[in-house]
Amino acid sequence: MTQGLYVMSEEPQSGKSAVMLGVMELVSRSTRNVGFFRPLIRSGEQRDRAIDLIDRRYNLKLPYEAMFGCTIETAREMITADRYEDLLKMILGKYKALESLCDVILCLGTDFTGVAPLPLEFDFNMDVANNLGCLVIPVAKGCGRTVEEVVEVVSALSESLEKRHCDVLALIVNRVAPDKVRDVAGRLGAAITHSTPAYVVPEIGILGKPTVGEIAGELNATFIRGDAESLHRGVAHYTVAAMELPHFLDYVEEDSLIITPGDRSDIILGSLLADASGTYPHIAGIILTGNLMPAPQVKRLIDGLDRSTVPVFSVSTDTFTTAMRVNSVKSAITPDNRRKVAAALGLMEASVDFSELERRIAVRHSVRVTPLMFEYKLVQQARADRKHIVLPEGTEERILRAAEILLLRDVVDITFLGNPDEVRQKIKALGLSITEAKIIDPAGSELRETFAATYYELRKHKGISMEMAHDAMADVSYFGTMMVYQGHADGMVSGAVHTTQHTIRPALEFIKTKPGCSIVSSVFFMCLEDHVVVFGDCAVNPDPTAEQLADIAISSAGTARMFGIQPLVAMLSYSTGESGKGVEVDKVREATRIAKRLRPDLKIEGPIQYDAAVDEGVARSKMPGSEVAGHATVFIFPDLNTGNNTYKAVQRSANAVAIGPVMQGLKKPVNDLSRGATVTDIVNTVAITAIQAQSKKDQG
Repeated sequence: MTQGLYVMSEEPQSGKSAVMLGVMELVSRSTRNVGFFRPLIRSGEQRDRAIDLIDRRYNLKLPYEAMFGCTIETAREMITADRYEDLLKMILGKYKALESLCDVILCLGTDFTGVAPLPLEFDFNMDVANNLGCLVIPVAKGCGRTVEEVVEVVSALSESLEKRHCDVLALIVNRVAPDKVRDVAGRLGAAITHSTPAYVVPEIGILGKPTVGEIAGELNATFIRGDAESLHRGVAHYTVAAMELPHFLDYVEEDSLIITPGDRSDIILGSLLADASGTYPHIAGIILTGNLMPAPQVKRLIDGLDRSTVPVFSVSTDTFTTAMRVNSVKSAITPDNRRKVAAALGLMEASVDFSELERRIAVRHSVRVTPLMFEYKLVQQARADRKHIVLPEGTEERILRAAEILLLRDVVDITFLGNPDEVRQKIKALGLSITEAKIIDPAGSELRETFAATYYELRKHKGISMEMAHDAMADVSYFGTMMVYQGHADGMVSGAVHTTQHTIRPALEFIKTKPGCSIVSSVFFMCLEDHVVVFGDCAVNPDPTAEQLADIAISSAGTARMFGIQPLVAMLSYSTGESGKGVEVDKVREATRIAKRLRPDLKIEGPIQYDAAVDEGVARSKMPGSEVAGHATVFIFPDLNTGNNTYKAVQRSANAVAIGPVMQGLKKPVNDLSRGATVTDIVNTVAITAIQAQSKKDQG
């Protein structure tokens, strides 16, 4: 039976979108078929914001029309015509159609957009939730209220839910001033008339501020300059330029949106230079009013300001009208704003007992590990025992953006390597919120001498002098690896701008392999459409021997198990079973024999062809009775040429996400990034590195 959950609020601006996102993250980790539903949406060409956010983030693969009941305009007409019951039936019919496709459906109530007066709209949401048979998650707004006022609102909300016999899963008081959280939490028990968990979530600035992109979208503004990431900057203030530049600059505040006529060249240039100077507050963006554009000479100057990432837009309305419209824009969480998504998830995970909610929801669990479940579990597993990861590429934009997400979600502690002034300047230029991370300059660090002495002792037998050791420790890869070796960090992730050799060589020199493991190898987690498998070794060893291939298989099985994937190991070759002969297939046959002897507890099959490893029909024909054939989850390739080409072919042709390479076999975790790694790739790799650091011994 499908489980329904219904998030709703008693008034506008409660922040229920953040609650919705947190609950969706929770249910998606434990069930495969999750749906999303809104009883009402606005009509128009644009997709509903909440549906778009959930659909794009969680890749629901559901028709857009299936995810809502009807439009607000239709609902208003039906209510006016005294057809309220018909309206509920229409919504119920759409929901039931979606129910047949899903194990869990998360519903989000209306946005108080005028379908009915405010109290009646809350009644409407309770009616819908009850008729859909959903567990209700009511959200009360705490911002702008005293502790007593919050308690009164919660008490009234609780009474209303009890009168309507709503089945309440949990009650959430959202957007509470941080200094009032403890007092509100202490008084909720007396305010709630029925037995249910209640949680208090503080307000944070990043979720309350509209972004430059949100404001530009609401104003139908024309984009003039700036990059896509600059659109995610939060706007804390807006400043109307109505005076000359020297006086105007005194009124600029941090994260200000400047509103000025398009012919005010002095204000435009002065604002851009003030932002770039570092001596004035950061400017979020510039809106040019009156459909006026800067003179060509001025535009040429602007185009030459390469260091400035301040976005500039143009609107047709006058300055006063524009300012009024800007003031009315409310903050929203959009699918392309990774910062807000990460902040919302981190806030919910820190404030709400998800384990308790999960027990109460009691959803059916899928035995298959989907990509979404896998990525969610990465973050959760890393957060469970927080580790310290060093990132040597401290001025690389993708590294910094990934680090912000990791810190917002409270996944790991981070140290950047690089010149502190350059790293901080880059963070400021990108408009990121990274204050918790440490920054170390290897060249001037007090640790350099100690690290050099240690490196000298470890490598003097290879002809390394003390002077050479001292020089090596100025290199970020050597310094970062030595931090891991000496216990100053738990793991290292690099390679976004450095080669694999530059990243891995120090680890091979002095971290070395685990006891009982003869070779360092790698795997990729291949996130296919509905499940995750492991490919190894696709990045490190060109032509492993049979003994090394057996070690790679055992290490890969351990890595799979470490990340919640049951290892069913296929030793791949161009032949299945005893059908083929030749040096290459004999190597795989011998590797399989060695691996089975070393680890008789593992389910390993080989040699086996790829089709027999993944297709049950082929497996029944080529290798009947095998526990692995047709069900393999770990694929071991005979050489680097085969493995690297295969993972890339699968990645491109199946539109799969390849997470890795993940290094295995080292005593302490050091992982390499592809130089084409995305921000998401980096987030996942850092989480994987943290989980590897949590493991005290080989879990294979």
